[in-house]
Amino acid sequence: MNSIARLALLSLAVGLSACTVHQPSEPPVPPIETMPPGPSTQPAPRPSTVPSKPAVTTPAPKPMPRTSASFAPPPGGASHWDPRLGVYVLEGKTNTFYRQRTYYRWDNGWSWSTNLNGPWQETDSSGVPGGLGRAFAQ
Repeated sequence: MNSIARLALLSLAVGLSACTVHQPSEPPVPPIETMPPGPSTQPAPRPSTVPSKPAVTTPAPKPMPRTSASFAPPPGGASHWDPRLGVYVLEGKTNTFYRQRTYYRWDNGWSWSTNLNGPWQETDSSGVPGGLGRAFAQ
């Protein structure tokens, strides 16, 4: 037991002595110089470095989406989604629209069909999607 204590004490002494002999690798930092008191102890103002403002550009209008995230496009035929109306607008067919397996047509009144070629059933604005009813209000 005595030899273990001596070994531990000797290890501790050697370890601590290395700290007292070690020289710092960097030279000490010189003290900060102070300015003599004078009429103004404020630092001189820096020149303004205001960044120039970027030119204001108008963003390009967003293109109309071709499809809806909620509704499938009509089978066959070209169409595009109109978010204002809430329906697909069939291209090449005047005032003909599509949403949820139903075609809607405006011809001085509303009619609907499950087939683009008919037969067409007459209805009023309550029988069409809300955006269409508001856009073609009588």
